[in-house]
Amino acid sequence: MKYDLVDLRLFIAIAEAQNLTRGAYRANLAASSASHRILRLEEALGAPLLARAPRGVRLTVAGETLLRHAREVFARLEQMHADLEPFASGVRGHIRFWANTDAIHSYLPDDLAGFLRAYPKVSVTLEEHPSPDIAVAVARGEIDVGVVAGKIEGARIELLPYRADRLVLIVPAGHPLGGEAREKRAHFSDVVDYPFVMMYAGSAIHTFIMSAAAAFGHRINVRIQVRSFDAVCRMVGSGVGVGIVPLSALRTRGLRETPVVVEIEETWAKRDLRICVRERKALSGFAAKLVDTLLAASG
Repeated sequence: MKYDLVDLRLFIAIAEAQNLTRGAYRANLAASSASHRILRLEEALGAPLLARAPRGVRLTVAGETLLRHAREVFARLEQMHADLEPFASGVRGHIRFWANTDAIHSYLPDDLAGFLRAYPKVSVTLEEHPSPDIAVAVARGEIDVGVVAGKIEGARIELLPYRADRLVLIVPAGHPLGGEAREKRAHFSDVVDYPFVMMYAGSAIHTFIMSAAAAFGHRINVRIQVRSFDAVCRMVGSGVGVGIVPLSALRTRGLRETPVVVEIEETWAKRDLRICVRERKALSGFAAKLVDTLLAASG
């Protein structure tokens, strides 16, 4: 197929402007040149991408597909540039690091900040993924270090203790599951029919909770999805629904309405965090130092 990044950038501009002339202007091309490039792009892909509309153009189904992929291409390019830029500034090492939602939103910000202060010539790419995916990526050598939670089976990896944690249910004050008992506990089956405040779709903990519900033959009633555990706590405290958060991420200070914490009586609620490496003794210098730092921070 004969097309290039200029063609893809032009196509995005036209799609966003919904007009070929305005899109060409945004891409710093003449309208005639833009029209010719789009025609060649359609020929290369073997499908029409744009359809004439009364006041511009609209995307065909193929065009909508290309737009999604083209945006992903440029997002990956930006990430590539971001990953490479530190090396131009004299960085001597780079660590590929994945972690689950819990670790990223609780312990890792402080622990990684300490590591990066100690090693200013090292950069870290940190991504959020579900624990099973992290274990597989470590085993395959795709990443250097991971932090996982829960039971990990099958992958040929080494696990090191990092932090003790567990998932808890939070409910609004006066909720039936909160009750008046001194020790508040509930099974997950008691919870799944209530409306939930959830972390965003695609987050590791969202995937985990949805899978846990599916194992019971249930679908979670998601009332709203938010971007942080702090927002989960605020929404639950305000009575929007119930939520499940790691105890380490529970935030109640400054909330107008404080949610009630209920223990989840399931084995999977124990979510101790562990450092995941392929083989500790085979780690490169800076990855080994990062593992040492995380172990020291865990006490």
